[in-house]
Amino acid sequence: MMAMVDHQGRILSRTMDTSASTIAGKINTAPHQVRLDVAGMTCASCAARIEKKLNKLDGVEASVNYATETAAVRYGDHVTTDDLLAAIEATGYHASMPTSESSPGSAKATETEADRHLRTLGWRLLISSVSAVPVIAMAMIPGLQFGGWQWISLMLAWPVLTWAAWPFHRAAWLNLRHGATTMDTLISLGS
Repeated sequence: MMAMVDHQGRILSRTMDTSASTIAGKINTAPHQVRLDVAGMTCASCAARIEKKLNKLDGVEASVNYATETAAVRYGDHVTTDDLLAAIEATGYHASMPTSESSPGSAKATETEADRHLRTLGWRLLISSVSAVPVIAMAMIPGLQFGGWQWISLMLAWPVLTWAAWPFHRAAWLNLRHGATTMDTLISLGS
């Protein structure tokens, strides 16, 4: 809608803008919707990178949620789900169509995978804590220092810096391969 205004700011007349480009812009150009499962995200900037990549596709509107590891995508007829999956894979993350909730084995398999991941993280935390406490104690309490204590600290810190921190190093490397730096890069370099 356009309005004609005089020099004192009073509205003189209003006209409707019915140009073809304005009407076409208001028509829904994204008739299809899909929710994709996205794996490999480690921070909010990962979700932002995926969302940016998907939104660059013609006729695609995407919203990526890091917390739920999903992407809600609206797309037109000229884009396929394979195009969407390929765009996410090209960004360096894994994408798939959601598993059917109705099949009896799928929910159980998803829980098992999540439980396995949590168990692995729990072991990493436990072993890191057991290794890190003596290192910190020897470094902070002079009475615990003995000849060659630095070498013992190095041996105890090595699993923390390599095995326990491996998910951060892996994510940093994957992001660097795609020309991006994330929080994982900072953590990897800091360790």
